[in-house]
Amino acid sequence: MIDHIGFPVSDYARAKTFYAKALAPLGYSLIMEVTQEESGHDPAAGFGANGKPDFWIGGEGGLDKPLHVAILAKDRLTVDAFYNAAIAAGGRDNGAPGIRAHYHANYYGAFVRDPDGHNIEAVCHAPA
Repeated sequence: MIDHIGFPVSDYARAKTFYAKALAPLGYSLIMEVTQEESGHDPAAGFGANGKPDFWIGGEGGLDKPLHVAILAKDRLTVDAFYNAAIAAGGRDNGAPGIRAHYHANYYGAFVRDPDGHNIEAVCHAPA
């Protein structure tokens, strides 16, 4: 199951304003925003319904940046298994398995670049 998807935008502020208005009729609103200082990457805005951000934009000015897709894992061991299998299959490390507390206290994810450079993630939201 897809947990969330994210993609780069050319103008972060403009895109954030656009999606806040365009997604409102669908019940989506801005739920979470991650600053560059918090993540060490470009700012990102997460929109969603029912309290969970599942539609993300970010990557200021970076239309040449890769797509990001996160797939929900049933537990942390599955996140670890995904990471090891992806690396063994030729993927490139983009973030070893671990807690990403800037999202939430139980966010356990691993990130791998696929052969085309896209950022593929496995994530578990459950506590250890």
